[in-house]
Amino acid sequence: MLVARPRILAALLLIFTPLLLIALSWMGDLHRSQEVEPLIVEAANRHNLPISLLRAVVWRESNFEPRAVGTSGERGLMQVTSGAAQDWAEATRLRSFRNTDLFDPQTNLAAGSWYLSRAMKRWSQADRPEVFALAEYNAGITHARRWSRDNPTLNSEDFIRAIDFPTTKAYIRAILKRADLYASGQKPSPLESVKRNLVSQKERWLKK
Repeated sequence: MLVARPRILAALLLIFTPLLLIALSWMGDLHRSQEVEPLIVEAANRHNLPISLLRAVVWRESNFEPRAVGTSGERGLMQVTSGAAQDWAEATRLRSFRNTDLFDPQTNLAAGSWYLSRAMKRWSQADRPEVFALAEYNAGITHARRWSRDNPTLNSEDFIRAIDFPTTKAYIRAILKRADLYASGQKPSPLESVKRNLVSQKERWLKK
């Protein structure tokens, strides 16, 4: 019995340690999301975006981490690039803007939601403008136009089928699914945090 106890304890640690780490990660996600929620609502209302959609974009881009940095230098909650940020600063006549300002949640959401809103307006004739706008947000306007070239009616299902970047296709589907979850009022499960981290790691590996 004395020999068996350490083995039992080791087995219990092996089982419960990952569960504890998942729970702690999930709690951290919830805490960060609650902290920035008022700013997300403000930015969504200012740019006439569905709150659930903007929240889902922030979740997918940074997991609500204001200091997040992407593999290509994207920064903050919405992983705004330097080019997109400069476009926003020029459009809003913000001469004092610096790229480091993107680590400020309110500034980042202002720039990112402006960019997403502009894309939504660009594709307003589509049956689901958010699908086209998310493609543009993730892969750029040039690729979005290429994928819509043979799609005169701007049908979102045909558009998704035309996307030849697997990561962009997965990006759009993940955000739409998460936005539906938020819109329904449901809370994401702890496993959702694990899935997102795994997907993010895979994407970072593919970009290398």
